[in-house]
Amino acid sequence: MAEPVERFVALRHRDFRLVWASNFVSIVGTQMQLVAINWHIYTLLAGATLSIPFFGRSLALSPEALGLGGVGLVRVIPIALFALIGGNLADIANRRTLLIWTNAVAAGLALSLAVANFAGHDALWVIYLLTALTSATAAFSGPAFQSLIPNLVPREHLTNAISLNSIVFQAATITGPALAGLMMSRLNVGWVYVVNALSFGAIIVALALLRYRGGRAAVDTGLNVKAIAEGWRFVRGTRIIWGSMLLDFFATFFSSARTMLPLVAGQILNVGAQGYGILATADAVGSLIAGSAISLRKDIYRQGTVLLGSVALYGLATALFGLSTSFAISYLLFMFVGASDTVSTVIRQTIRQVMTPDRLRGRMTGINQIFFMGGPQLGELEAGLIAALLGVPFAIVSGGVATIAMAGVIAWRYPRLRNYTSATLEADQQRAAAQNR
Repeated sequence: MAEPVERFVALRHRDFRLVWASNFVSIVGTQMQLVAINWHIYTLLAGATLSIPFFGRSLALSPEALGLGGVGLVRVIPIALFALIGGNLADIANRRTLLIWTNAVAAGLALSLAVANFAGHDALWVIYLLTALTSATAAFSGPAFQSLIPNLVPREHLTNAISLNSIVFQAATITGPALAGLMMSRLNVGWVYVVNALSFGAIIVALALLRYRGGRAAVDTGLNVKAIAEGWRFVRGTRIIWGSMLLDFFATFFSSARTMLPLVAGQILNVGAQGYGILATADAVGSLIAGSAISLRKDIYRQGTVLLGSVALYGLATALFGLSTSFAISYLLFMFVGASDTVSTVIRQTIRQVMTPDRLRGRMTGINQIFFMGGPQLGELEAGLIAALLGVPFAIVSGGVATIAMAGVIAWRYPRLRNYTSATLEADQQRAAAQNR
């Protein structure tokens, strides 16, 4: 009976438990807002018409698809501008203090969205602007948060902590969209933004209560181009990390079905706002199942093979999702999208964290943030443009097929990633531990 508890060993550590539990509340609010913004834009543009001249003819475009695709653009620009600075700052500042401030700013931006909606000033440009500012705060909080976690558990419990974080993220991703769909079907969308603002209070309180009071990870580094370049050289020179980041970017760039969910729910499946909220939970349900299975395992031996196989499955499930016209089948396929994504995410994050010295961890995470956030956000723009021109099903199916192809290319170009095993992981853990001394 004691064995399952041992497998959740990271929860033995008080500071990690605080962050883990409070992060659930915060992510629920964030996921509610992400769903609400997509639906908000979709309803603002519903019924609008748009056409452009094309070889002497008038080509009709979908304003809703373009508007939803634009969300990806306004999210990725701040990441591209600030992620490297945020990663550098996470190495030279107190990560805990930095997280408190960035979460407070994000709460204020969520309240601003609510006020704009209640006051009737929720024009498309206002939503885009506040979404861009929220994304900018994530460029600073993301590297700090991911770099803080390895300091809250012993190194031998890090993989378990990462898989547990994945579970809580996916559980919140199930809860958030469902709550948002329920609220939006009964209340003004602005109340979703209010709930998100309040949810940041949980993580702020938890961070304030941490016993961990670690200082700067890189005491010999300032906030400058030289420090950022040092992080870039490390990532670029470590081929297995670089290969995993490329894999992350291309998979999420091509297979960005989530941004098309309002159109899938509203135009293909005809299930409305509440059905959209339920459909948005499907990938998280799959992710939760996969994350729980990983946490209950002692090890995944052939990490490289499993990683590449899960990305290929991610692309296949996405392509089939684009072909479905049944809500039940679509839900099941979207579950497979989430499950395969979680398996690859846990393996990628573990490899990167154990191979990176603590003094470079923030900068590595900042660079990775450009890939793992830039990929899906640019993918939203790409999917929106293709959907506007060629239709939603074509945009989703073509993206899934391209993801499968890219998994094959990465497997061919990066054989060490393909052949990565638990023995390699253990050797990398020992090497990184020696560098941190």
